[in-house]
Amino acid sequence: MKNKLTRRQFVNRSFVAGFGLAAMKQLQECVVIPATHNMKFGLVTYLWGKDWDLPTLITNCEKAGYAGVEVRTEHAHGVEASLTPGQRALVKQRFANSPVTCVGYGSNYEYHSPDPAILRKNIEGTKEYVKLCYDIGATGLKVKPNNLPKEVPPEKTIAQIAASLNEVGKFARDYGQMIRVEVHGTLTQQLPNMKLIFDQVTEPNVRICWNGNDADLLPPGLEANFNMVSKWIGDTTHIRGIKIVDYPYEELFRLFAGIKYNGWILLEATAPHDDTIVAMKEQLALFNAIIAKL
Repeated sequence: MKNKLTRRQFVNRSFVAGFGLAAMKQLQECVVIPATHNMKFGLVTYLWGKDWDLPTLITNCEKAGYAGVEVRTEHAHGVEASLTPGQRALVKQRFANSPVTCVGYGSNYEYHSPDPAILRKNIEGTKEYVKLCYDIGATGLKVKPNNLPKEVPPEKTIAQIAASLNEVGKFARDYGQMIRVEVHGTLTQQLPNMKLIFDQVTEPNVRICWNGNDADLLPPGLEANFNMVSKWIGDTTHIRGIKIVDYPYEELFRLFAGIKYNGWILLEATAPHDDTIVAMKEQLALFNAIIAKL
C-alpha cells in the first residue's frame, strides 16, 4: 500500500514533529509582547479654537483629522450649564452626527480655598457641570487643584482638596462621569503633591489628567515622577504642542504605552500661527510619527 509508513519513517516523522513543537514553544517563550495602547489625538479649546462656535469647532476638527475635543469653559462654542434641555440635546446630536467625540468639558473649578463659601460654590458648580457632561454625551469633567495657600498648613489643604474630589466624584459616579484632575497650579502641579492628594482619594472615577508641565521634569525626573502617580492616571492628557515646547513627548508616550494607556492626547497649544487648521494637522502628523516608533 502506497500510503503505509514503515516503522522507521513513523519514528522519524514523530521526532521531527515533536522537535518542531518544542522549538515553537521555546520561541514563544522568548517573544516579548509589546505594550499595547490606543492613544487618540484631539483638541482642547484653550487658545486654538476658543473663538469658534460649536459647528465650526466640530467642522475644523474633522478637517484636521482630530478624533475628539474637550470643550473649555467660557469659550465661543457656548457649551455651558446655562443651556436648556433642548439645547443640550442639540449639542449631543451635533457630536453624534460627526466622527468627532465630545471628550468632556474643561472647567476651572478648584478646591483649595480656605473660605468655606468659595469652596462650596466650586463643589456645587462642579456638580452642575457633571450634569451638563451627561446631557451632551461627554464622559467626564476636568477640574484642578490650583494652590496651597501660604496661610494654611499644606496637609490641611491637601486633605480638603482630596475630600472635595471624593464628594464630586461620588456625585459624578451616578452620572457615569469621570472627574479628571488636571495637574495644575504652582505647587499642586508638582507630582509629589499630586500623590499626597491622591493618596486620600477614594472614588475610583476620580483620575489624574497629565498636563505636560515643566514641573514633571524636576528631580527625580520624568519617569520617576510619572511612576509616582501612574496608577491614578485616567483617560485624558494635555500637551502644549510637539516641538512647540521643549518637553520630552517621545519619552512620555513611551511611558504611556508601558501602562497600556488607552486615552486621549489633547492638544492645548498656545503658540501663534497663521492657519489653525494647518497647525493642527502638523501636530497630528508629529504625534503619529512618534506613535509609529512605539
